[in-house]
Amino acid sequence: VQLQASGGGLVQAGGCLTLSCAASTDSFSSYVKAWFRQVPGKEREFVAAIRWNAGTTYYADSVKGRFTISRDNAKNTVYPQMNGLKPEDTAVYYCAAGRPILSYQRSHEGYTAWGQGTLVTVSS
Repeated sequence: VQLQASGGGLVQAGGCLTLSCAASTDSFSSYVKAWFRQVPGKEREFVAAIRWNAGTTYYADSVKGRFTISRDNAKNTVYPQMNGLKPEDTAVYYCAAGRPILSYQRSHEGYTAWGQGTLVTVSS
């Protein structure tokens, strides 16, 4: 099973960008799909997640109100729409899938499948 992430790039502060993460199989239908981000020297940070079946969404406080995560069941794809981007959003973004218990939902340790990273650079 593979996760394919795409959509990163360079954007000015205040701009928007949409990432996507496609799964190679629909066996993740009961999973949680999430996005994390990482900058050099720091731990991988939770950004947002969506429970695939219920569609329930979760956000880090740092992105709440600016980012929206959604899914396309037919395409097995999850999309974070990122608006109002800030220079501090600059990072490599990773999509992930797993069945984390609630206490691990915002931890990278709760996820078993990872896509390759996609770089998002926000210029000031």
